[in-house]
Amino acid sequence: MVTSVDKNLALLRTAYRMMESGDLDACTGMLTEDFIANVPGAPEPLRGREIWRLGTQSMLEAFPDLQITVEEMFGVHDKVAARVDFRGTHRATFQRLAATDRAVSFKSIEMYRIEGDKIAEEWVSPDLIGLMQQITPAAAVNQ
Repeated sequence: MVTSVDKNLALLRTAYRMMESGDLDACTGMLTEDFIANVPGAPEPLRGREIWRLGTQSMLEAFPDLQITVEEMFGVHDKVAARVDFRGTHRATFQRLAATDRAVSFKSIEMYRIEGDKIAEEWVSPDLIGLMQQITPAAAVNQ
């Protein structure tokens, strides 16, 4: 018997696969109209599908070969939590840093709230400090 938790886990796995393949239309379609993104550094939650799309598009432009590995995922009721590993090559400007052509890897702890068959809200905690250390000019000199 497939439970709602199983469906939620499958939804998130599909979303990660679609993001990795660069299919932002499919990803955006998996979000509710009033999607909420809770991201580090933002004074308030970001709202709307297009905000998510712009952020994800900039990540995929900077790291076009992005690979996403779900290391752990579990769910309870309408929530799904995941520990994710991202790997890619810095091929375009990201956060004002010009491309370095350096391979990068960083982790993220993420939690999602599901409404029906769509993702309604996310809380993401990517290791952006670790990522930025890998692509700063000083990092390139030291390696």
